[in-house]
Amino acid sequence: QLQLVESGGGLVQPGGSLRLSCAASEFTLDYYNIGWFRQAPGKEREGVSCIGSIMNSDGSTYYADSVKGRFNISRDNAKNTVYLQMNSLKPEDTAVYYCAADTPWSATVQAMCVMGLGHYWGQGTQVTVSS
Repeated sequence: QLQLVESGGGLVQPGGSLRLSCAASEFTLDYYNIGWFRQAPGKEREGVSCIGSIMNSDGSTYYADSVKGRFNISRDNAKNTVYLQMNSLKPEDTAVYYCAADTPWSATVQAMCVMGLGHYWGQGTQVTVSS
């Protein structure tokens, strides 16, 4: 069974930074499109950022407008991990953050994020931005 494990969440003050990690065992993340999603209480799940697999040679990424210029998604192939670096955090970034994986032929990176697509999901990590 393919499993994703998120880590790195926590409590941070507005303007602070956190780096979330999405790690996997039993399979190589390089071959999957990976997305970060979040869900705040009472709100629908939102696609935050997605990154294409190495099979997408253009290395495409997608960011929601709300996080452009503040968040950065990246891969560490050696560690089989995908990161979400979150800077200049705002209270409205408070949510449970999930990572998801899907095969690269299922959808484009943008579609994965916009439509909330993912075949495999992690359990989530809480991010709270508050003073």
